[in-house]
Amino acid sequence: MTITLTARALLLDMDGTIVNSDAVVERCWRRWAGEHGLDADEVMKVVHGRQGYATMAVLLPDRPMELNHADNRRMLEAETADVDGVVPVAGAPAFMAALAGLPHALVTSADSGLAQARMGAAGLPMPGVRVTAESVSASKPDPEGFLKGAAELGFAPGECVAFEDSEAGIAAARAAGMRVVGIGPRAAAHAPDVAVADLTQVGVARGADGEIVLTVG
Repeated sequence: MTITLTARALLLDMDGTIVNSDAVVERCWRRWAGEHGLDADEVMKVVHGRQGYATMAVLLPDRPMELNHADNRRMLEAETADVDGVVPVAGAPAFMAALAGLPHALVTSADSGLAQARMGAAGLPMPGVRVTAESVSASKPDPEGFLKGAAELGFAPGECVAFEDSEAGIAAARAAGMRVVGIGPRAAAHAPDVAVADLTQVGVARGADGEIVLTVG
């Protein structure tokens, strides 16, 4: 079934949504899990969507937060240097090309350096408006990033559609008051408005009144 959504602006998560970075995430987080004596499979269930320090706080709730922030800095350095296997999500190049000239922003838990590295490795254009880890005081599932993205684009949250792949990201977009298109295998379990396997199932067109018309499914 195909669903049509209209919006004034689109807000895009990066990892798992337009960039497939699972290979790097697996390498880095499984190594971290081993260093801390944690079950790597259990760690991988919660890493997606959040900033690293927030993931660490979930996994090691009694650990001092300053140690999480220190590990997060090291993790970001390792992930930024490792782009082996980073590729676009299926359909992402055409999807991003269709957004040229339309209001859209990147809202990612990655910092600016990591976002630049992964978007570059995937061969995708960097949106002019982007909200990265340095831009917010709280990680997803807090809605701050999505609210900032909408404000920078000049639209109310209800006029925006967010694209997300993770539980934390979908929760953040919903808390911001946005409709959500879920992308990929993780998304459907977390109640987005509509879920698709990848971006080959999303069409983008400009409406007569300047609205963005999405055909999803």
